[in-house]
Amino acid sequence: MSKSFEKYQKRRLQASYLSVVLSITLVLLMVGFLGLTVLKYRNLSGYFKEKVSVTLYLKNNVTVAQQATIKKSLLNKEFTNTVRFVSKEQAAQEFSKDIGEDFLKFLGDNPLKSYYEITLKADFVNPAKLIYIGKELEQDPFIEEAAYDAPLVDLLTKNIKKIGFWLVVVVSILAVIAVLLLNSSIRLSIYSKRFTIKTMQMVGATKSFIRVPFILSSMRLGMIGAFFASTILLFVCYKINHKLPALQLMEDVRVLSFVVGGVFGSALLITAVSAFMATQRFLRLKTNQLYF
Repeated sequence: MSKSFEKYQKRRLQASYLSVVLSITLVLLMVGFLGLTVLKYRNLSGYFKEKVSVTLYLKNNVTVAQQATIKKSLLNKEFTNTVRFVSKEQAAQEFSKDIGEDFLKFLGDNPLKSYYEITLKADFVNPAKLIYIGKELEQDPFIEEAAYDAPLVDLLTKNIKKIGFWLVVVVSILAVIAVLLLNSSIRLSIYSKRFTIKTMQMVGATKSFIRVPFILSSMRLGMIGAFFASTILLFVCYKINHKLPALQLMEDVRVLSFVVGGVFGSALLITAVSAFMATQRFLRLKTNQLYF
């Protein structure tokens, strides 16, 4: 009879541990995806910002040597990301292709100008900085005009700010929910041992002596959950990266390291704090309160 009861208790304990690990895994998986979204948001917003280009139209009398000097100067600018030169002949070919006919047959002379098309680093793509950059570039004696799509830049900046704001709101709410769920799972696992806690206290065990095993046990379960969560997260990132290589999820080792480290760190911190608070609560209860 006692052996069957011990087996029953063992199975019940294993089921409890499995339930806690599963809960921790799911919660930490959500935490991992939230962290990855936040860290990659800057990269994604930067990706779109760096698609914005500034066109620098050159004066007609600019020589090949002067063009090389301009290019070198542009590449040395702190805001420059890429530089592409388009001659007036290339510009005419591209324009003819866009409109579907050779406009030079009607005009005779090519009215277009040679130009440099530069893309900027993400940190410099906002309306205020672009105005300053445009004025700075137009001071070059060989550049006639610096042009860019101001309404597009303004709209892009506003939308990125809106998305960033709501992302912070959603992530904050989900983070609180994740902490509460994880805390609840740990408390439920310790709740089943409340009579053991009270018995140890009654025979003279100190509070710290009682708390430490529960905290360490919870942290071990947290580490197991963090391992499973990180494995699933990396697998999903691999699959997404295969479908959407532009996101560069697997190539960004630094971001993945931060996310996985954050998952393990969150598991340790939340499980330790939750276990401490749960055991502390049961240590304060009177014996007759354990039944409620």
